[in-house]
Amino acid sequence: MRIAICDDDQREQEQLEQALRGWDPTRSEEKYYDGAALLEAAARQPCFDIVFLDIYMPGENGIDIAKSLREISPETGIAFVTTSREHAVDAFSLYALHYLVKPVTTEGVVETFRRLTELRAKQRKKISFAVGSDRHTVYLDQVCMLENDDHGVNVSLADGRRLKVWTSFTEMEQKLDGSFLKINRGIIVNMDYIVHMGTSTCSLRDGSRLPIAVRRSAAIRAAYDDYVFDQLSRRKDMGGRP
Repeated sequence: MRIAICDDDQREQEQLEQALRGWDPTRSEEKYYDGAALLEAAARQPCFDIVFLDIYMPGENGIDIAKSLREISPETGIAFVTTSREHAVDAFSLYALHYLVKPVTTEGVVETFRRLTELRAKQRKKISFAVGSDRHTVYLDQVCMLENDDHGVNVSLADGRRLKVWTSFTEMEQKLDGSFLKINRGIIVNMDYIVHMGTSTCSLRDGSRLPIAVRRSAAIRAAYDDYVFDQLSRRKDMGGRP
């Protein structure tokens, strides 16, 4: 298992190391003091299984580093380590395993690895559709957005691909689960990829700004808020932290 710690403070790195030793004294970890070094190492194979990432570092924001890490290694588990809880919602949007408030304890580390094991064991739902003469199968959680387009549907994926599926919008909608939200007559988004829900537009991680149906704006925003709080409540630990 490849484990990394990224924290600019050596003393706090050592505290986290002690907590890791309490979980499993046979494990070793790689240590980095800035995001650039971590991301460079993340590009090497095999990828990190898990990264314990400090949010507050000089001149750097751990949330931004995590976004870059997701692009390099989407399967890597991320546990944020911080002195504040103010970025908990941002951490949720990046599928963070845990949000650990310093000083990190062995109990927090144990819970983090339990979540990693649970995540890997979980069956990821797939979706299949025809694109021309080819048939594509992708993980549903990698679908960012669907747009109705001239008797077909444009499917945008997390890796940047955009596929044109020749089927009805209604048929595609029936293949989705509760993480998807119709924000306009011809637009459905995966709520896990939303970074900001406004009154008239919805912003996604890739920079897309999408119009929200004016008459349904309040209901759409309420549905998104309910989804976020439901997900956060599922991820909170015994102490009530997200």
